[in-house]
Amino acid sequence: MAEINLRIGTEYENGELIYMNATGSRAVFICGKRGSGKSYTMGVIVEELFNQEQGEATIIIADPMGIYHTMALPNQTQADEVRHAGFLTSGFPVRLIVPGDPLVRYGDAAVLTKLRENGVEVVPLQINASDLSPEAWCELFDIGMNEAMGIVLWRAVDTLLEKAPHFNIDSILAAIEEDPRAKDTSKEALENRLTAANRWGIFAQEPTSLSDVFLLNQINVLDLSVIDAGTKGLRNMVLDVVSQRLFTERTRERRREEFGLSTKLPRVWLAIDEAHQFVPKGRASLCKEMLIRWVKEGRQPGLSLVVATQQPAAIDPELLSQCDVIVAHKITTWDDINALDRLSATYMEGDLKGYIRNLNRRGEALLVDDETESVTTIRIRPRFSSHGGAEIQEKTVRKFLF
Repeated sequence: MAEINLRIGTEYENGELIYMNATGSRAVFICGKRGSGKSYTMGVIVEELFNQEQGEATIIIADPMGIYHTMALPNQTQADEVRHAGFLTSGFPVRLIVPGDPLVRYGDAAVLTKLRENGVEVVPLQINASDLSPEAWCELFDIGMNEAMGIVLWRAVDTLLEKAPHFNIDSILAAIEEDPRAKDTSKEALENRLTAANRWGIFAQEPTSLSDVFLLNQINVLDLSVIDAGTKGLRNMVLDVVSQRLFTERTRERRREEFGLSTKLPRVWLAIDEAHQFVPKGRASLCKEMLIRWVKEGRQPGLSLVVATQQPAAIDPELLSQCDVIVAHKITTWDDINALDRLSATYMEGDLKGYIRNLNRRGEALLVDDETESVTTIRIRPRFSSHGGAEIQEKTVRKFLF
């Protein structure tokens, strides 16, 4: 494999070019208070990955804010800065993946038309009921596995998984109805929940092939903003299913690569913004266990992870401790500073919180890389494509879209 170095910025004092090595699997943690540039930095990393890994790695952004579709547009707002840095502004091929029917999710055909006019390909994502384990189904409905309803639901899903690789919600309903040990009250309560789940428009008769959804030659943006964050943990469910299937399929494909065989799913870079929603500290979530496993075991199958948050203290420490690259923008709350400080390494001249206090300017960040055992204050390079997360660009993006 050729050496892959991502140009993410310059050293703040002397202007020396700063790169992040991405030849192998990496786990990258980006943080910063609101408006400090964390989402912007994630976009820079994705741009670099696409330019150097096109055709060699699948790049996926889990986007709970609905801001990364703008990467299809060139960065006109900072055109002079981009040229000064020796680049040209450019849009990227963006594939916007929408859980369910895009028209239903956006509620407006004109929005879809404008997205497509901007060069964004919009495709639906649907999953199969069998993609969720019995435990996941119980957690989705916030039902304890030892409660009467949880026992019935767990038994129905587990029985179906033993009989067939794929099934639908109607199959679960039928299995519950046929369960002689289930009480009528449990059956009725579960029927209400499963009937509602059928209306979410996310579940399909057949599972979607990941190789048909996530393409090599595009930036794949999984738009989770179309799902209400508080609705039955659906965002977590979708990300859990996607990450589990990517992990499983990538592990299989890695074995094929070892024998020189062709692969349908090459290495994967998964970037998750607002990651505290998915890997929260002190409580469970549907996708938390899978994402922690991703950073712990992902090196061998070629799985890399980039997570960004404005609340380091809200991220599970087990995930943070596995990150080998930190890009920290300005943070100010003590809880967040202390959470980041616990990641201080022995090769540092001081604690991380000491470095963080010296960050004062927008676009300035601290880069900590365990691979090179270095700590550098950098200026993030300007984006080639439009940044949908900047307040200053809200009117520009609205003009293009609406």
